[in-house]
Amino acid sequence: MAGQGRTTRRRAAGRGRTTRRGAVRRRAVISLLGCLLVASGCSAPPAADAATGDIQRTLDRRADALLDRDESGYLAAVDPAAGDLLAVERRTYQNLVDVPVRSWEYRLRDVERSGTRATARAELRYRLEGYDTAPVTSSRALELTERDGRWYVTADRPGDKGVQQLWQQGAVEVVHGRRSLILGVGQDNARLREIAAAADEAVPAVDEAWPGEWSGRVVVLVPESVTSMAGLLGASAGSYRGIAAVTTGETGPKGSSPADRVIVNPDAYGVLGDFGRRIVLTHETTHVATRAATSEATPMWLSEGFSDWVAYRGSGRTDGQAAPELERSLHRGALPAELPEDADFAFDAEADELARAYEGGRLACDLIAERWGETKLTDLYRAVGEREHREGAVESAMNDVLSVTPDEFGALWRDYMRERLR
Repeated sequence: MAGQGRTTRRRAAGRGRTTRRGAVRRRAVISLLGCLLVASGCSAPPAADAATGDIQRTLDRRADALLDRDESGYLAAVDPAAGDLLAVERRTYQNLVDVPVRSWEYRLRDVERSGTRATARAELRYRLEGYDTAPVTSSRALELTERDGRWYVTADRPGDKGVQQLWQQGAVEVVHGRRSLILGVGQDNARLREIAAAADEAVPAVDEAWPGEWSGRVVVLVPESVTSMAGLLGASAGSYRGIAAVTTGETGPKGSSPADRVIVNPDAYGVLGDFGRRIVLTHETTHVATRAATSEATPMWLSEGFSDWVAYRGSGRTDGQAAPELERSLHRGALPAELPEDADFAFDAEADELARAYEGGRLACDLIAERWGETKLTDLYRAVGEREHREGAVESAMNDVLSVTPDEFGALWRDYMRERLR
């Protein structure tokens, strides 16, 4: 979703499913717009409230202290009279100690001041060392008070559309894989290492199937529970109970590769076998790899179907094993007449309906890879993603890459399902 990011998902039943930085810290700059005073009289505009610059400096000092691993400096930004907040911020700092933060900054959006009190809306931007080429961003709403000419934080909450961060949920344990970074809260080290091993296998599998450039590394967050997972996503726990993992990220400029996070639901992921876990992490890692080539124009049957196609590629599973719900539909004489709509991938869809959507998308990608070749499949994915809007994107890309219309492709897809699932 442009500017806001796109969330992808997977269900737990063997299929499961679905927004940062070494940057120069910026000081607020107050621009004084000159006004030429002429004989007729021209009054200069009022100067900007100096509190804005002072508050930015407070937040800059806080960010610098975090990067310097200076606990006392980090806590110095908190109002000494706010004992409860001081305790919370001390825990937050300690929870972050082992996280390989490369950069951390706050960018003020606006400040509303009333005497010695102010409310500030800011954007927290951070990157993890060795993994993020662009920052993770999170809106924050801060309350501050002025004491002896200095501003102190008295409250720090998620802002509009903001969410919890993992380190606000508990002490973060860090496991470094060969090509993965696993950050967990409330998980034993053995489980985090198992997830790192599966993620390390997922990355080369994605590399083989997706020739596009990407970081070749993945960050996986493992919260303590599905409720904690929902907190990281700003949603209710009920939305994710059957979801084994999701991938979140922010849509950046065309062709960019923003920082993505794979978030594991420890409850649903934990009931999967080794094969199911591998499928889930390979699927999610594919979303990370294809983020830069995915846009608002990309239908979910293509983005989810391609990720499933990569995950099952070379697995040795039969179509009946990989698409059991569509196989049952065929036997009932009720194969879908059209490619899945985006709404068919909704979190609140029935499990069998959601499974059919994923299976249908995967078989559509399988058809393209088999009939036209794998290169044409990735070419189609990119061609659709290059469009800025959904209308006409698939039609144009199919014509350019496959020389078929969507209606012709739909007929081929239905025949392909009948042939593969009978």
